[in-house]
Amino acid sequence: MLNAYLAATENLLQNPAAPTSLYTTANLTTYINTARGQLAGEAECIRAEGTLSTVIGQRNYAFSAITLTSAAVQGAINVRRIAYAVASGRKWVTPRPWPWFDLFKLSNPVPVNGPPTTWAQYAQGAASTNVTGDPSGSFYLDPPPDAVYTLYLDCTCYPIPLAADSDPEAIPYLWTDAVPFWAAWYALMSSQNQSRMADALRYKTMYDDFVVRARRAANPSVGRNMYEQAEDPARMAKFAQLGGKQ
Repeated sequence: MLNAYLAATENLLQNPAAPTSLYTTANLTTYINTARGQLAGEAECIRAEGTLSTVIGQRNYAFSAITLTSAAVQGAINVRRIAYAVASGRKWVTPRPWPWFDLFKLSNPVPVNGPPTTWAQYAQGAASTNVTGDPSGSFYLDPPPDAVYTLYLDCTCYPIPLAADSDPEAIPYLWTDAVPFWAAWYALMSSQNQSRMADALRYKTMYDDFVVRARRAANPSVGRNMYEQAEDPARMAKFAQLGGKQ
């Protein structure tokens, strides 16, 4: 897949062959992988269910501790749902916003351990090997677990960087069509040339269009508005009620 991305990006850039090449393959590969990560976060198009084992009495857990089985997925960007195993089924854990969780759950001088009933995300984003320490996103459970529970987490994920054409691609089609436009945007913006930077803005518009088209294709026509990132069907009516002002 990397070779296809490189060829499409070079075509958009009209990048001539060596020795007059304007952008190296290494730089284009970096732009492509950056574009893939940004796309994964914006479109939330990579979904994976991960698992995590709780520790007795421990409330907080890092995203980096979530086990994801796909070789094409590097880590979680956010957690959408948590459930834990009970007998042959699962029990849903209620999500709450952090301020509510902080006030009503953490403000307890004598917490009593028990099965998880509530969770909230605290730290933001995914873990990165480029940052020292533990920058991973995290979540808290309440009450503190009274046993080792297996959590099942519905995650929005980001892909592994592509270093070779044989590396697996986690981004699904049709979103892959948007990647070269975003990579070309990075390349053109790096040129520090006014005309090329203007071209970059046009490619950004095309990228946005491809992302929207991919989402529309992924959401079925029947009951479209109940699916991911669907447009509000009453948006125009609401806008009119405001007199055209936001």
